[in-house]
Amino acid sequence: MDKKDEIILQQLEVIRSMTEHSLKNMSSDIFGRTTLDPESPFYVDPAKKAKTEKPEQKTGKGKPDEKGNVPAGQGAANKKGAETADAAPAEEVEPPEPIEKIKAELDAYVGLRGIKREVNNLISMVMVHNMRKEAGLPVTDLSLHMVFSGNPGTGKSTVARIMARVYHSLGILSKGHLVEVDRAGLVAGYVGQTAIKTAEVIERAKGGLLFIDEAYALSNKSENDFGQEAIDTILKAMEDNREDLVVIVAGYDKLMDDFVHSNPGLESRFNRYLHFDDYTLDEMVAIFELFAKKGYYELAEGTKEAVREFIDESNTNSISFGNGRGVRNIFEHILVCQANRLAEEAGGLAAYDEVSGAAKKKEEEEKKAEGAETRPEGAEAKAEPAEPKKEEPKKLPKLTREQLMLITPADVEQARKDAREGWSPAARKESDRGGSGARDTGKAPEAAPQKSPEEELKELLAELSESVKDVKQERVEQKEQKAKKKRKGLLSGALDDDEK
Repeated sequence: MDKKDEIILQQLEVIRSMTEHSLKNMSSDIFGRTTLDPESPFYVDPAKKAKTEKPEQKTGKGKPDEKGNVPAGQGAANKKGAETADAAPAEEVEPPEPIEKIKAELDAYVGLRGIKREVNNLISMVMVHNMRKEAGLPVTDLSLHMVFSGNPGTGKSTVARIMARVYHSLGILSKGHLVEVDRAGLVAGYVGQTAIKTAEVIERAKGGLLFIDEAYALSNKSENDFGQEAIDTILKAMEDNREDLVVIVAGYDKLMDDFVHSNPGLESRFNRYLHFDDYTLDEMVAIFELFAKKGYYELAEGTKEAVREFIDESNTNSISFGNGRGVRNIFEHILVCQANRLAEEAGGLAAYDEVSGAAKKKEEEEKKAEGAETRPEGAEAKAEPAEPKKEEPKKLPKLTREQLMLITPADVEQARKDAREGWSPAARKESDRGGSGARDTGKAPEAAPQKSPEEELKELLAELSESVKDVKQERVEQKEQKAKKKRKGLLSGALDDDEK
């Protein structure tokens, strides 16, 4: 049985189960939900029911007296028994954090000015909404579902986690956790499975925030795509759980705009848009400094300027570079170069082997192997001398705390050199011209001298003349090809007449 047959069988099984379920529902609607009629789909055999049900244990322990008091020690026992009879204990929910603490954390992030302002406005609106509700005043329904749009690495996932905590602190969400998924986490490959898969994700997200990254991928218009089924399931869940579920969809600007406006249900539920701008060069340098500070690294004199040039030459495209994500990659590459430099300063691998005893041990093993080869057959091996007293373990060449923390311009330049080796030939050529690639001189390329209107017109006429020549040449070649074909046809016809 091949893969195609397995898929067909699975689809037939799903259709069969759905049909059986529909017939049972029709029967209950017509005949009522009775368990006494053997013909009913809800019939329960009394004999099986008696076997499965456990008889109640009638003990006099723990019974309340006439005044309703329970004997000492029995109330706790009864309560404990009731708890064990229930389902598994509920998950531990973290207590809400102070809203000021969360706002301070958001304000500490680099950039995101517009986002910080919108989040502050949203917090104020929700606080007043809750106060009006407590005062008995009428309130309008709040739509807290949002659309995050922007290029990669602009902080969308980070802000989504903060929003989940904010909603939990304001009493909107009961748990305040974040469930992050994309199309692969919602859409299945077979009929009827996407709704089940999406419902499981929504069940996990209840009481928290569901963050769908690259949500536009769900609105694929291909014939056998199940993304629309996931969208429909999400829309229904948003309506059914509006009191304890917030959904945020994220992706690129244009694609997210098309996605939201492709479905009236999406357009009516997502009416809050937060756009995440690309980071400026200064902000990306500040992000690098933040990474260094968190990792207990210090920048030597001139390192910041070298990092700035490295980021500037690498960020030729904000989508491929990844904004903050690209800065993190640069930071990690620089740390590799710093580690190589420090290892050299500490004596390299030879010093490490000498301290660890690996080189000495390998030498002894080689001597033993040579002795075994040169020993004549039948000769007994000499007894090995007693092991000498263990020497105190040697220590690695010690580097100071300042050396281990320092990032130098040489580390940045080495990482920059390694990054250039991965460039395409076109990017290297652009770099040699002083374009968008690396600037070896550290200076911006000089601007080209402006041309007069007469010179621009002459160049345009020259280009037009060249284009006309190319078109004429192409037409001449086409005519020659047609003439050749015609001559071949006439020649083949004449040959046919001769043969006849």
